Amino acid sequence: MTATPATPASGAAASADHVRRRPHQYLALVIGVVYLLVGIAGFAVTGFDDWTVHDHSQTLLGFAVNPLHNVVHLAIGLLGVLLWSRPSAARTYGWILFVGYGAAFVYGLLVVDDPQANVLNINGADNVLHAVSAAAGLLIALWPARRNVSGEARHPRTP
Repeated sequence: MTATPATPASGAAASADHVRRRPHQYLALVIGVVYLLVGIAGFAVTGFDDWTVHDHSQTLLGFAVNPLHNVVHLAIGLLGVLLWSRPSAARTYGWILFVGYGAAFVYGLLVVDDPQANVLNINGADNVLHAVSAAAGLLIALWPARRNVSGEARHPRTP
């Protein structure tokens, strides 16, 4: 008995097989996964009590955390994992990172030495990471669109 050769996929299945992800999409996924893991690991450091405690001895790899900060990381990570698969959604995630972590950077500069206002337990290392995350978000958001042969931006449909 001989094996029958596999037939090539057709229609929607074929186009789904040939979806080409763009670098900004993978960057969104990587950032999302990292923040998701950091959020989970943060609870191993902080536990689930004192949600807004300002305690710089609670650190994860030098970054100060508290339970509320961990939840923010989980939310940002989950958004990255959910939005990476379509180019336009990845760009939306980039804008969320840029605006959210840009604001977190400014907030951190203002409250880093004010325990009453620093409800996210932000330290100097966090401020640097927030600035880098905002810059990465801008990179994702502004990643060039694919161009067709005539040089016009094309917006392929992706599943």
